[in-house]
Amino acid sequence: MTVTTRILSNQLKTKGAVIKVHLLLSDFSEYIKERYGSVIKVNKIEGVILDWAGTTVDFGCFAPVNVFINIFKNAGIDVTMEEARTPMGMLKIDHIRAMLSMPRISFLWKEKFGRAFDEQDVAHLYAEFEPALMATLIDYTDPIPGVVETVQSLREQGLKIGSTTGYTQSMMDVVVPHALAKGYEPDFYITPDGTKSLGRPYPYMIYRNMEALKLSAAWKVVKVGDTVSDIKEGLNAGVWSVGVILGSSEMGLSFAEFNALSEVEQKIIISKTEKTFIENGADFTIKSMRELPELIELINILLSAGKRPRGSSMDQFN
Repeated sequence: MTVTTRILSNQLKTKGAVIKVHLLLSDFSEYIKERYGSVIKVNKIEGVILDWAGTTVDFGCFAPVNVFINIFKNAGIDVTMEEARTPMGMLKIDHIRAMLSMPRISFLWKEKFGRAFDEQDVAHLYAEFEPALMATLIDYTDPIPGVVETVQSLREQGLKIGSTTGYTQSMMDVVVPHALAKGYEPDFYITPDGTKSLGRPYPYMIYRNMEALKLSAAWKVVKVGDTVSDIKEGLNAGVWSVGVILGSSEMGLSFAEFNALSEVEQKIIISKTEKTFIENGADFTIKSMRELPELIELINILLSAGKRPRGSSMDQFN
């Protein structure tokens, strides 16, 4: 599928002229050439930083979500799938804390235990969460369709491939080798354990990627993820922040569930997921990882025209 500038109408203004929503990439390239002269690709993307579950492996990000539901159920609190998914992408102990802070869950906790939750409750739930996740994590390491080929294509273009995650190092000790055996391996990865437990939405994992991969500027980096936490991580780091729709935790459907939908139903849920990413600050969304190489080509054109990502101090979108 050709990446179009359907996203740009929500985001990109060039001296008051909004780029039309249905312009194809080639048309947009010609527009830039006419307005700014020939495109000189000196400024271009140097690296891509990818999330793991829901972005590159584990279509639908199902490994952690059922465990979150079960540990709360064991505590006598029934949580919904939506409540379990909302903080997805955060360090998992932070995820539990965020769930306990939700008004409905907080009310149910007080009703059951006669008090507000405290850090001891957070620690207790996490102590139950980690071994339960570790017991099944190996089953959720399959690369999402299109990821292996896309990463190969990006490397052929000379791009570095980094990654960040909400998993701990012990969890990634399971995920990384099994994903490798199935064909996916980034050049670098880091967990919140490597940033003093300061995970998303803090930008520090992205900065560690930039340091390790020798990426020269935040605006020459693209971050791709499947949750609102991923989008905010990218914004806070000043990189191009991209939400991927198919396979995402935000969409919350398995591969079989998505394909069982009618064409109209698929379009509705794709649009809903896209809207969530855009409303939370994403520079772009892509339907699948297969669209990423062409999106990077478009971003290179924008860079040559002096554009910068939303989170950049050199923001050109206003």
